[in-house]
Amino acid sequence: MNLREDLQLIYDWIPEQSHVLDLGCGDGELLAALTAHKNCTGYGVEIATDSVQAAIERGVNVIQADIEQGLAAFGNHSFDVIVLSQTIQSMRDTQAILRDLTRIAKQAIVSFPNFGYWRNRLQIAFGGQMPVSERMPHQWYNTPNIHLCTLQDFELLCAKNNLRVLERAVMTGNKRVEKLPNVLGSLAFYRVG
Repeated sequence: MNLREDLQLIYDWIPEQSHVLDLGCGDGELLAALTAHKNCTGYGVEIATDSVQAAIERGVNVIQADIEQGLAAFGNHSFDVIVLSQTIQSMRDTQAILRDLTRIAKQAIVSFPNFGYWRNRLQIAFGGQMPVSERMPHQWYNTPNIHLCTLQDFELLCAKNNLRVLERAVMTGNKRVEKLPNVLGSLAFYRVG
């Protein structure tokens, strides 16, 4: 099994035999690995037709839908874990999505690019332009990212919505960041409940 570094961290957080909902599942790489190696079950939700097709080819149960239209079709606590990997920053109603995550599953795993990362700060401070990086590869005018945040921003949003942060991890490239995570980490991961 050879998952992307960010998906590996999420994979490690999901217990064996979990019932998983992966929102914005892309090509289904994470769900395919969970099914094959951890005996998990579940579904992916994806809007892009090419990604849906790729997920189907991997044998993943995938629903083509826009999660912005709501998640009312999923019952309360119908999954053990719900994953929202590098998608929350492109959602219009972030608070509604967060509430749905914890309504649908016992716990949620959310990851997002950390706008507080030092390289992003430097690009704004010294370059005078919005950051473009590996984690945020688009220009300001064509980015799907409409809500950029830092680790502290996300934690405050969780507190405002009565969500408990169960675990946090931060990475840059394929390495975990322990010291000064809001400055040295380019990608944040949270397990909330």
